[in-house]
Amino acid sequence: MWGSNYYTEHPTIDFKDVTAMLNFDMVGRLNPESKLAINGVGTSPGWPDLIKSSNTFGFDITSSESGIGPSDHSSFYVMDMPVLHFFSGSHEDYHKPSDDVDKINSAGMVRIANLVVAMISGMNNKEKMQFTKTKDADPSSSPKLEVTLGVLPDYLYDGAGLRLDGVRDGKPAQIAGMKKGDIITHMAGKDIKDIYAYMAVLGTFHKGDKIKVTALRGGKEMEFDISF
Repeated sequence: MWGSNYYTEHPTIDFKDVTAMLNFDMVGRLNPESKLAINGVGTSPGWPDLIKSSNTFGFDITSSESGIGPSDHSSFYVMDMPVLHFFSGSHEDYHKPSDDVDKINSAGMVRIANLVVAMISGMNNKEKMQFTKTKDADPSSSPKLEVTLGVLPDYLYDGAGLRLDGVRDGKPAQIAGMKKGDIITHMAGKDIKDIYAYMAVLGTFHKGDKIKVTALRGGKEMEFDISF
């Protein structure tokens, strides 16, 4: 986020004239269920109704309130600006040479663009978006991870547990036999209700530890032996 941090300190437009910052990271892999995450809806009281009224394109939207996240919108949020972060989901090609143009869902990107155009039209018909601070986690409370399971969380999943959007070759989860779509419910006997519980529990393990992970696959409970 070096670029966005620099820009907020050296803006080329007076921020008094800016209504909001919209961040598209990443929106190229819209899935067949049309699931779309929109983060930052708590940064303005006008966002929820605007998103709902603009969504005439059949998106299954998952939202979160926080204006803080691992992307460029955070730099603008700390400048007291309403922000939104659009995200169509993670994928196994992330940060790999295989993440190429042939994998892009162009039609999905057009649909997302049409949603945003509708939202911007709605903003133009309103007074300037009001900014509100959100309740954000203390960064110092985030666990320091010594080990990794080697999984890609499904950030669009809003059910109980942690659903996997992918597993990395040669990492503990893949070696143990875990697969994309598995839903982790317990690690070393501890409940995994969501990604935050997962991160907190993962932060308690060390290299050389051996644990059991319980997960659902097709509704069937399975147990995996994990070696870190």
